[in-house]
Amino acid sequence: MMAVWARQPSRWCCLLNAARAVAFPRRLRSRGSTAQACREFAPLAVLPAGKEVVVWRLQAYRHVSLSSSPPDSAKDGSFSSPESHLPSVPQEQAKAEILPDLNAKILDEDWDDIPPSSALEEISEEEAVQIIAEPLLPLQSSTLRDYVDHSETLTKLVHLGVDLSQVEKRQKAGQLLLTLDFEKDIKKILLFLKDVGLEDHQLGPFLTKNPYILREDLEALETRVAYLKSKKFGKSEIAQMVSRAPYLLLFSVERLDNRLGFFKNELGLSVKKTKDLVIRLPRLLTGKLEPVKENLQVCQIELGFQRNEIQQIVYKTPKILTASKKRLKQTFDYLHNIMGIPHHMLTRFPQVFNSKLLRIRERHMFLAFLGRAQYDPAQPSYVSLDQLVSLPDEVFCTEIAKASMQDFENFLKTL
Repeated sequence: MMAVWARQPSRWCCLLNAARAVAFPRRLRSRGSTAQACREFAPLAVLPAGKEVVVWRLQAYRHVSLSSSPPDSAKDGSFSSPESHLPSVPQEQAKAEILPDLNAKILDEDWDDIPPSSALEEISEEEAVQIIAEPLLPLQSSTLRDYVDHSETLTKLVHLGVDLSQVEKRQKAGQLLLTLDFEKDIKKILLFLKDVGLEDHQLGPFLTKNPYILREDLEALETRVAYLKSKKFGKSEIAQMVSRAPYLLLFSVERLDNRLGFFKNELGLSVKKTKDLVIRLPRLLTGKLEPVKENLQVCQIELGFQRNEIQQIVYKTPKILTASKKRLKQTFDYLHNIMGIPHHMLTRFPQVFNSKLLRIRERHMFLAFLGRAQYDPAQPSYVSLDQLVSLPDEVFCTEIAKASMQDFENFLKTL
């Protein structure tokens, strides 16, 4: 008797599965909801595996046992076949109503109900190690280097040759670059500079010296270039001026016009000579005028040059307008008062003012030691000021001093 009841759970489990399979189409038609019927049938479609199958079947058996008493045949010790307990269904309908195939669409609808992974969901150590976290953007920094990895604009500027370590030293230049978009704000300026005449290798150094041009209005920049062209500056000359004086295009047309007028009237130069002057030293248009005015007064009042001599000196050596006043006076004092060079000779060779005073003194003293310090063109063994300061030491010794380089070095040790 006990052996027979021990086999009963498996029979009741099969009985329950068959009953649900037959009743599924009826529920489907009566409820009119495919998704709801599928959810009811889901335990049959996706069954647990392994030991869980046994637990599920026992639970199903207990449910049936509690709701119904054992059949009378069990009391008698005899068992009827499982088919005798199934609902009476016509044979043709039973053949037609087979277990429905749950297609991929119904299963997809069930899987769509699964909620997404939560940020609070626990993960394994292996998964945690594989997570790559982006470095945090610093809230503030004293260097642009900390922002290069986070900014596409800074990265492209570095590839272009911009020295960010120099840019960040300029007032508010670093903040400016961080607010600009390369494609929207910077690319059009680069194309403009190339159209002006700058080469690709010049763009990086140019923006390093003048990053502020990136905030200028493109139309205003084009207007300033058009003004220079109207003053008969050629394209190559404009490109040379812009590359040597990067701040040139930041000045308005009115200011550029005033600067050109100042040098023309103050020095009494022609239009052509004024243009040549600023081409050779374009920072005259961008620098302050106070040092220029002071040097002109020094040349006239303290050094004693005439107006026409000053005009020749400035046209030949424009840097004298921006030179240090102290250095200018010291050089003139040595040339004029110690070496005995007159004003008209200094006017002929004004480039001597660009040379270092130490170089002039050492060579003059060596020539004087050799008896060759003759600066009068009417006398034999004449030494021009240009030869005195411009020749390399070896050439100066062999051709001018008529001595060896060793002799010159030994003489310098005695000073």
